[in-house]
Amino acid sequence: MQINDSQIKRIVKGDQNAFRLFMDMYSKDLFFFAQGYVNSRETAEEIVSDVFLEVWHNRQALDQIRSIKSWLLTIVRNRAISYLRKTSVNHSVISFDSIEDFFLPAVVSPDEQIISKEEIENINRAINNLSPKCKEVFLLAKFEKLPYKEIAKMLNISVKTIDVHIANAIQKISEILYK
Repeated sequence: MQINDSQIKRIVKGDQNAFRLFMDMYSKDLFFFAQGYVNSRETAEEIVSDVFLEVWHNRQALDQIRSIKSWLLTIVRNRAISYLRKTSVNHSVISFDSIEDFFLPAVVSPDEQIISKEEIENINRAINNLSPKCKEVFLLAKFEKLPYKEIAKMLNISVKTIDVHIANAIQKISEILYK
């Protein structure tokens, strides 16, 4: 679900109810994304809250943003990296291990009904075995469904690098699943 232009206009004008809807729409994804970087529930919640506070204070610029979700993910990513730098945590390792129910969508599709619980665990294990950058690119592309160009811009890498990461991820996941 995406926010529409009329909702953005209401937010720009200061409509708090429209902004609450906006936060409800994006907070869960932003939280999981932040938690993947900082590996802490509390810190991820704080980062997302700070991002929404910043968005509210600068809401006049919202109607100029082409892709709200990509923009929000970029802000969250930058805040998480800043947090990691400040706390001197090794930010080159991104752990998605503590994120609950992140890899499986809440809605059960017909494909998921066919896939056994064991196969789902194997898929999650395979994703967890990817390198941190490869995993990040794979999750943004396949689970967040962001276009490669947006991911490339967000992560400051080329679209060709995105292609390489996705191909590597699919190959490694396939190798693990079909052993």
